[in-house]
Amino acid sequence: MGEVPSPWWMPTRHADRRPRLMLRNRIVAAFRAWFSARDFVEVEAACLQVSPGNEAHLSAFATEAVGGSGARTPLFLHTSPEFACKKLLAAGEARLFSLSRVFRNRERGPLHHPEFTMLEWYRAGEPYDALMRDAAELIALAAETAGTKRLSWRGRLADPFAEPERLTLAEAFARHAGIDLLACIDGDGGTDRERLSAHVAAAGLRVAEDDTFADLFSRVLVARIEPHLGMDRPTILCEYPVSEAALARPAPHDPRVAERFELYACGVELANAFGELTDPAEQRRRFEAEMDEKARVYGERYPIDDDFLAALAHMPEASGIALGFDRLVMLACGAGRIDDVLWTPVAETAP
Repeated sequence: MGEVPSPWWMPTRHADRRPRLMLRNRIVAAFRAWFSARDFVEVEAACLQVSPGNEAHLSAFATEAVGGSGARTPLFLHTSPEFACKKLLAAGEARLFSLSRVFRNRERGPLHHPEFTMLEWYRAGEPYDALMRDAAELIALAAETAGTKRLSWRGRLADPFAEPERLTLAEAFARHAGIDLLACIDGDGGTDRERLSAHVAAAGLRVAEDDTFADLFSRVLVARIEPHLGMDRPTILCEYPVSEAALARPAPHDPRVAERFELYACGVELANAFGELTDPAEQRRRFEAEMDEKARVYGERYPIDDDFLAALAHMPEASGIALGFDRLVMLACGAGRIDDVLWTPVAETAP
């Protein structure tokens, strides 16, 4: 067995960690100045929400509020400030950003932590392409603030000042897995699970009888595509199938795909962005489908925030993005684990 590391609060260990933590603070300050210069308003989203989000594979921390009469109301720590931020868009805010503490259960590892910082920002009335430019500028700003010319993670390198590669999911599936992804999606965004499973099997990946289209899609993405993304320069992976973009609107040029992109550097996913869906009925349908899948896989479901759906009817056309702030700091200073750039990591739990 290896030597157990000393607690993060031991003075000798803190002295080793402190330069990265001070760099984190400088990047926070630089980012706030960047947003302020572009007329963004910083907002604070409440961590306690009636719904933590409605994605099938996100697990939340549950709690409850106890009233003066002793009545108990179930609540959750949010997995993202997204619902709250969109309510503020409905209220009339046009450009906003939030550096929020968010919470995700069942997640711990080199790139995951149960409590972490999410940077989200939204642009009302602007296309989601604007977020691609924003993200590229912020990556460069983080590197500039860190005094480095490269992002790095476990031997993988990327130039933060280079123009990001832009790659559609269809191009990525064809290039790295030899799969015609769009042939598995019909004109209304419906998916052909059987056709995709045949392609996945032909590519040499495992296929199980109970795999859904989403399972197969994710398996190809993780095994064959993500390891190639963000090498030498950042990659913008865009135009996800509509079925894999529950909060995004369909792309105007092709209803089979959605206005969703993810940003990668050094093979690490940094950000997830949408041209936001603003149709409450369609959003409810998608949430219910996600919760049905959650019930099938995990035996539980989360409430749907009806107040959010009501606000969605008043929300203007907008684009929004969530960036894992800790991961970006980690890459900017070359740390190996997300814990290395957190001031006070959450105590380890039993496996």
